[in-house]
This record gives sequence, structure tokens and C-alpha cells, in this order.
Amino acid sequence: MSPIDPAALAGWDPRAAVMELGGATMGTRWRVRFAAPLRLDLAALTRAIEAMLDGIVAEVSHWVPESLLSRFNKSPVGRWMALPPDFATVMAAALELAATTDGAFDPAVGALADLWGYGPTPRVGTPDEAAIAGVVAAGGWRQLHFDPAARRLQRLSDVQLDLSGIAKGHAVDRLAAVLAAHDIRHGLVEIGGEFVGFGMRPDGDPWWVELETPGMVATPIRVALHQLAVATSGDYVRGRHTIDPRKGRPVEHALAVSVVHRSAMLADGWATALGVVAPDEMIALAKARGLMVRALIRQRDGVREWISPALASLIED
Repeated sequence: MSPIDPAALAGWDPRAAVMELGGATMGTRWRVRFAAPLRLDLAALTRAIEAMLDGIVAEVSHWVPESLLSRFNKSPVGRWMALPPDFATVMAAALELAATTDGAFDPAVGALADLWGYGPTPRVGTPDEAAIAGVVAAGGWRQLHFDPAARRLQRLSDVQLDLSGIAKGHAVDRLAAVLAAHDIRHGLVEIGGEFVGFGMRPDGDPWWVELETPGMVATPIRVALHQLAVATSGDYVRGRHTIDPRKGRPVEHALAVSVVHRSAMLADGWATALGVVAPDEMIALAKARGLMVRALIRQRDGVREWISPALASLIED
């Protein structure tokens, strides 16, 4: 087992009451469970959470026509747009991940998502081959120019941003940060199946989370989220909606890919990227980066489970 981070025990109180809050955001639900400090303004905490989540949606949602991201996608090619801090944080991580994975993760996958009917406007049927080839040829993330020092972004051609493969993870990190700002040191936060756990439960147990295991294809795995996050990408809920930006087509092999990481944003992005690349490439990449990964991969004779060495060392007795 991995050693417990000393920060997980700071301020631990076995008499603390466990409280729970929740609501709707990003087309799904958010939920927090936490050991309540003695002096807690619950109304102020709730307002802070909702304001933070509403702010992120207003910035990076591709489903909201008036979001900053939607306005960027409609802006003239070549025009710089100033980015607020959350947007800039997600953008920097997304472009770094795109470079690391040679485009398996692509923040400019929006046109392909729209083409396949996974964007705000539903479409029926398979896209035309020429249309797919045209979008792929447009260049994707390489047509984005990000100036991190000035926090500004421009498109060099008519590519479309879609940050849905990483923005929810960032929102989970920010949700945990809001709790920390209200002196909450022990809790579990979630948005749509992506989690951050910190500290301990009052009963002395860690905050346990079960990795998503659709059907009965593998034995469920529980992990203790000691200052850790977990995100899962797959097609078992919404169908085969994960697109390989390099080929312009949905992937078929990735049933579910879970990544445990210090950052929910990076867990989210890596889960998306690893679900795109071919299984052998996924295994090599996860090992090379020391990532904690559980993947359920479709094969001709069924579903194969793969657990990375880094994750195996976390969950072994």
C-alpha cells in the first residue's frame, strides 16, 4: 500500500458530522461529502460552489451558445481572445497533453464532434468521408496559438474548440479548492463520476471510490482517495462518442479507462487520451508516464482488463 500523506490527517476530528450537498452542473450532477468544521457557513459554502461552477460553464461549455468558448469558435480567424484564469489553466493543460500524445487528445476536436452528432446539434447517420477528411486535414490543435504569459488564444484556421475531455476534471479540482477555502480538510467531491478525495472520514476510514466497471466484465476495484483524483472515460453510458482526432472516427476498443492522479483535470485528460490510442500504445504510454490506469479493452474474444504497474502498487495488499 502507498503511505498515507500526512496532510490527510491534518485537522482530523472523529466527532465531526458528515454533511452532503449536491446539485446540477455540466449536464450532470455535482456532489460533496465532507467532515464539517465547527464554524461553517453552509449557505456561503453553497453559494461559493454554485458561483464557481456557473463561472466555469460560462467560460468553457460548448453547449452554451453564449459561453466564452462558443464565442471564440465564432470569432474571426486570427483574432486574439483574452482568457480568464480557469479557461487559461484548462487550455494550457489541454495543449500540453495534445503535444505529449501527438494529438490523441485534441482540444480542437469540436468540428468532428459536431460532424458525428456529439455536439449541441444532434445529427443522424454516418458523416460523409470527404467531410471527415476535410476536418482532419484542417489541423486540429496545431492551429491554436496560445500565449500563456498574456493568457490569450487565437485560431490560425477555422478549427473549433471542445474542452469536454478535460474541463469537468478541472471543475472537480476547483470544487475541492472551494471546500478547502472554507476550512474543510476532509471530504470527497464528485462531478458526473469524477472524484477528488482528501483527508479522512471521521470514522477513520479513507474516502473509498469504486472504479467504474460496466456490467460484470471485471472484478470491481476500490481505491482510497488520499489526496488523489480519479476519472473514467468510456462508451458504456453514451455510446461510442470518443473520437480519435487523428482519424476523425469514434474509437471502438475502449469500454472504460480509469486514471488515478493527483489532479482531476489531468486524470480526465489522460483518461480521454488513453481511450483513443490503440491498446498497445496505451499500455506503453501509461507505463512510460508512470500513470495509474485500469483499462477495459474490447477484443474479439471479449473484454480484457489491464492494470498498470503504478495502479497495481497502489491497490495491492
